[in-house]
Amino acid sequence: MAKTKWALDPSHSSVDFSVRHMMIANVKGTFNSFNATIEADPTDLTSATIEFSVETGSVDTRNKDRDGHLVSGDFFDVENHPTMTFKATNIVKTDDGEYNVTGDLTLRGTTKSETFAVTFEGQGKDPWGNEKVGFSAEGTINRSDYGLVWNAALETGGVLVAEKVKISLQLQAAKAE
Repeated sequence: MAKTKWALDPSHSSVDFSVRHMMIANVKGTFNSFNATIEADPTDLTSATIEFSVETGSVDTRNKDRDGHLVSGDFFDVENHPTMTFKATNIVKTDDGEYNVTGDLTLRGTTKSETFAVTFEGQGKDPWGNEKVGFSAEGTINRSDYGLVWNAALETGGVLVAEKVKISLQLQAAKAE
């Protein structure tokens, strides 16, 4: 298949994260507003062009106080850095339908190279005849690399919020006209 433009379907996609809390449990969250530009042959992503953006103010952990703290200057600093972006710079096929997608992740004004394991989940037509593709992606970043360094020491030892943040994406896109 030739390289094709794909339009992200946000109603069938998600951008989720989890981080260790108090060294005893994981807290999960999601971003409700995001977009992607994808130009690819879904059966061979090695030559794909992928750009992704997330509105950091759309964070949702099901706790208004925590979400308020996350958008503040202690974390995302949404007032000065309303968007997190990712632009693929290198894509390597690791197995059938599986890839390591490396790119520039920019968060809170800092850009670092990060790699995500991406799986092509499949392709088909919806009941209205629209061509659709699905992908999943997993990766882990160190939040302090991006200036998200707020923390609190626990009296039992350790810290309130872990450094490593796991990121998980489920993406569905439609062939663009």
